Amino acid sequence: MAKVISFQVPKSQREFVRYQEDRGSHFYDKLHQHPQLQLTVILKGKGQFLSGDYLGRFQPGDVFFLGENAPHVFRSDSEFFDPQLNLESAGNTVFFDFETLGKSVGELEDLQSLRKFKEFSGLCFQLVGDTREKISRIFEDFAPSQGLLRFQLAIQLLSLVENAEEDLVPLNKINLSQGLSEKDGSRMDQVMQFILENRFQRITLDQVASVANLSKEAFCRFFKLRTRKTFTQYLLQLRIQEAEKLLQETDLGIAAIAFRVGFENLSYFNRSFKALIGTTPLQFRKASE
Repeated sequence: MAKVISFQVPKSQREFVRYQEDRGSHFYDKLHQHPQLQLTVILKGKGQFLSGDYLGRFQPGDVFFLGENAPHVFRSDSEFFDPQLNLESAGNTVFFDFETLGKSVGELEDLQSLRKFKEFSGLCFQLVGDTREKISRIFEDFAPSQGLLRFQLAIQLLSLVENAEEDLVPLNKINLSQGLSEKDGSRMDQVMQFILENRFQRITLDQVASVANLSKEAFCRFFKLRTRKTFTQYLLQLRIQEAEKLLQETDLGIAAIAFRVGFENLSYFNRSFKALIGTTPLQFRKASE
């Protein structure tokens, strides 16, 4: 069983900042967390971004910031796992390891503002507006940088995040799943993998509880504590998100989309879509054109 919760960013023990380029057909698809803060720019690919009770999508141009030990996964859309389509995913990430700074964060006046980032533990954010543009431009200089220049760029990035104000959009709720134990983390990863791989098929509560090796009652408590949603609500949101994508990117009819994403009843699909999105599927498609 993969111990994803103990995931570690490969780095030197004395390295405050590490730059990483991810290239491939899809992104790393296991739920994981790490003590380093993370700033990621999506260059290619799209899919679902999950962190705690947040369930959203990512696409090229998006910028995400994660506090330490924020459980998360960038789950690429299913077509990116099809080798025949030859699709590409790409993202650049900067990891910040505050532990390497030791007591300096608390003792040096010049670094006092870095203490604020401790408050972001377990949280994830999206950067938008001018701040997103500035961060993306700095990322372009990161690959060839080294030494003091790389350190300077890292501090510039943190300064932009610190002063982002309304450009820093919180995505999940505080302390929801911060610091998951290895056992709970591995269990949650197994559950999420099962749900994501089977979300368009009929999934029963008995099935997903069995994956977690819990009774139905214990699973419901376990899942809601970590997502603030019931299993049914979470699955419904996943399906509606996929329906949004198909409405925007394909010419499939409403009924065909409903059945493709796992609804057996068109009326229930229409009601569920409007309850979550605020418009009917047809209205959503017209507004997206």
